[in-house]
Amino acid sequence: MTAVILAAGMGTRLRPRTNDLPKALLEVGGKPLLRRCLESVAAAGVTRVVVVTGYLHEMVEEYLAGLSLSCRKDTIFNPQYASTSNNYSLSLAGPEIAGEELLLLDSDILFAPGILRLLMNASSQNALVVRRTGDLGSEEIKVLMDGDGRILRIGREIDPVTAQGESVGIERFSAKGASALFSVLEKRRSKNELYEASFQQLIDDGVQIHGVDSGGLPCIEIDTPEDLRSAERLAAEHGL
Repeated sequence: MTAVILAAGMGTRLRPRTNDLPKALLEVGGKPLLRRCLESVAAAGVTRVVVVTGYLHEMVEEYLAGLSLSCRKDTIFNPQYASTSNNYSLSLAGPEIAGEELLLLDSDILFAPGILRLLMNASSQNALVVRRTGDLGSEEIKVLMDGDGRILRIGREIDPVTAQGESVGIERFSAKGASALFSVLEKRRSKNELYEASFQQLIDDGVQIHGVDSGGLPCIEIDTPEDLRSAERLAAEHGL
């Protein structure tokens, strides 16, 4: 299994904090988000990580070079990071995955390591973590599921009232599922959209993706200064 961590975004809503620092290197609880992510991935037994960089990529690459972890660390640079969305960044990792299982993570999330263990131990080969507690709003990537936990719809546009939870940005795909995903991403590469649109096409094409409940464990995506403050509180309250 290879993990792909997306760290190309500019983090514009976190300026001025991100004027001279990529969002992935913002510290929460005294530790950069990217390091937290890498340590959780390495602890889960993943032996190779591919980090897709973009904004201030030299800083990310230098930081990775100085880290001593059990997993191999490679990078891919998205030169179009300023004009593309995360579907494009993810599509660039396709050749690196060929024939392997995929663990996909966004770099701007604070999460309890136990969440990753829940996903890795799930029976479904294609699965994503769903937060089913707390409020949902217009910004979250929301999901609708059937009674067996299969994802029926995924996207930001889903009504928060009818949604059954939030996709937190941590996913796992079998080798076959990853191959199908990258095929769809390649076809949709010119679209400036989130990678969840490709998840939805996979679902529409008959690929089963299941939701794995986060079990109430803390997790937050960090897009705004308010999110960053909330993440600091979560880290302090839960000893993350």
